[in-house]
Amino acid sequence: MTHAQTFKTSWGWVTITASEKGVTSIDMSSSDHRATRQSPVAVDVAASIVNEARAQLLSYIDGARREFSFPVDWSAGTAFQRKVWKAIARIPYGRVRSYQWVAMRVGGKQYARAVGMALGANPVPIVVPCHRIIAHDGSLGGFSGGLPMKRRLLNLEGTLTQLRNAR
Repeated sequence: MTHAQTFKTSWGWVTITASEKGVTSIDMSSSDHRATRQSPVAVDVAASIVNEARAQLLSYIDGARREFSFPVDWSAGTAFQRKVWKAIARIPYGRVRSYQWVAMRVGGKQYARAVGMALGANPVPIVVPCHRIIAHDGSLGGFSGGLPMKRRLLNLEGTLTQLRNAR
């Protein structure tokens, strides 16, 4: 019921996986260089979603795209995680927000640490732009893809130079 494709970008290897409902994961730290993996069921729908996601992601990395229009399969994660991911997905390109800002939108400032945990479990980084979430003091905070990748993404979007302690 899923289709996965691993491909090389100017930033390294990426694996995108999708169900017939939408993209289920994007792994930008992929070291698996096999071209395609798939299950026999619903391959046509999932494969077309992966192909579209690949094209849009490559365009984003090249600086030619700022938003994504392919479907995301939100079935992974807890109800709280999905709430956080959907709130993050609305943060526009070229903007950053704090963990506390997100927490206030999903239940209250006391949820800032839980927001960080939900972001660490985000299966579709860049589409759910957890790289746009920074610490309240303007420092980078964390990123499941590593801080060098977070810096690269924020630099692409023009926000890295606005942050304190970004280097």
